[in-house]
Amino acid sequence: MHPILWYEVAQKLEAEVTLYETLAADIASQIAQGVIREGEKIPSVRQTSQHHNLSVSTVIRAFLLLESQGLIESRPQSGYFVRRKPTVQASSSANEPIAPAEMARGDTLDTSEFVLTTLRSINQGSVPLGSPYPDPAVFPWARLNQYANALSRRVGQMGMTADLPPGNPELIRQIARRHLENGLPVDASEIIVTTGATEALNLCLQAVAPPGSVIAVESPTYYALLQAIERMRMHAVEIPTDPVQGIDLEALERAIVEQGAAACMVMPNFQNPLGFQMSDERKRAMVEMLTRHDVPVIENDVYHELYYGDVHPTSLKNYDTRGLVLHCNSFSKTLSPANRIGWALPGRYRAQVEKLKFLNTLNTPALPQLAIAEYLKNDGYDYHLRKVRKAYAQQASIMTAAVRRFFPPGTSVSTPVGGYLLWVNLPDGVRALELYARAQERGISVGAGNIFATGDAFQHCIRLNYSYPWTAEVEAAVRTLGSLAGELAS
Repeated sequence: MHPILWYEVAQKLEAEVTLYETLAADIASQIAQGVIREGEKIPSVRQTSQHHNLSVSTVIRAFLLLESQGLIESRPQSGYFVRRKPTVQASSSANEPIAPAEMARGDTLDTSEFVLTTLRSINQGSVPLGSPYPDPAVFPWARLNQYANALSRRVGQMGMTADLPPGNPELIRQIARRHLENGLPVDASEIIVTTGATEALNLCLQAVAPPGSVIAVESPTYYALLQAIERMRMHAVEIPTDPVQGIDLEALERAIVEQGAAACMVMPNFQNPLGFQMSDERKRAMVEMLTRHDVPVIENDVYHELYYGDVHPTSLKNYDTRGLVLHCNSFSKTLSPANRIGWALPGRYRAQVEKLKFLNTLNTPALPQLAIAEYLKNDGYDYHLRKVRKAYAQQASIMTAAVRRFFPPGTSVSTPVGGYLLWVNLPDGVRALELYARAQERGISVGAGNIFATGDAFQHCIRLNYSYPWTAEVEAAVRTLGSLAGELAS
């Protein structure tokens, strides 16, 4: 054969080798990632040939290679199926997520990755004492889904203009009615519907201060607020916060005068993680002080409806006369976390927040807005809330008693009067991250105190979620945590 023809044949063979090996590697990667799972059929030779624009012989060679590697198997008259579990291949991947326990024992702590890794462990079956979310079993999923299904065709006919900012008019009307029933008359035109409270908080923060600003926060505080401040290239100044009375108002005023704090972010009702409810007198005093300095305050009030007493709490917004309180709220903690529907009452910053909402996310999906509006209008929201409050109050008492019983001497706990979170102060010898790591190795998640501040002030604290029913599994988990804390204390 002519030498040039030999060269062309060699090139063709080399290209074919590369193609079938590349195809095999792509399929193996999909198996490792769980895109194609154990026992599932992979596309046929003919389908793969057509989809990838490859010859049948190239696809067959790739399948034979995968079969020789033990990844797939051929079944007569049926085709090829995944043979091994995806985790077998993924275990050696350089991109495998770091185990929660390993991350907790690392030299540095990336709060965002730490929280995400913890949530993944909960999804994989860890006892969810470290979850920031309430027990999903308490929500009226079936009723909300009925409304959503009935409304789905109507939403398609309405088009996108129905869910542009400020949001669905009927939902806004229902939110305004709810505030009125709780003793806070609001102008419905002030309300802006958002994709959960997190978006409301972020939009309000963007509206009140430019990058580089100093933002005052409670200490400890909800870690998402610290992350939002950092992401927007602002600087957090942490104000000492009492587990009963709330933020130190004198220290807050000093931060405004001496450090030039441009705004503050607080959670006056059932604060995450401490669980306190600021008194009406202190709420009023706080708003009056901020008004004197013309400093806005972003109020995170997502736990407002989860009070244990007979009377709902007031909000900072009740005492606002200058439009300086940017009130943020959500249905995620009380009605439906999956729908991600929140809202903001931004006061004098309403125009900026609405513009930022449009620029950042354009709109909030119409169907969840309409479904929640229908539920608020037609169903027993108050009855639902009464059941939830009663359950949480009972579970708070049980969890508190269990911690006092099972944890080592020197442990103290908060006294929540709403919400579903318990703050636990451990003896000085117990590091929260080490307790977290040991608990994760036993299939138990906790909220390490380190993530609620920028320093190590709360490295001997943990946060526990008691929204889930008290079961033998939960009691065993708390008992195990107490035993582990005792080992570390000694």
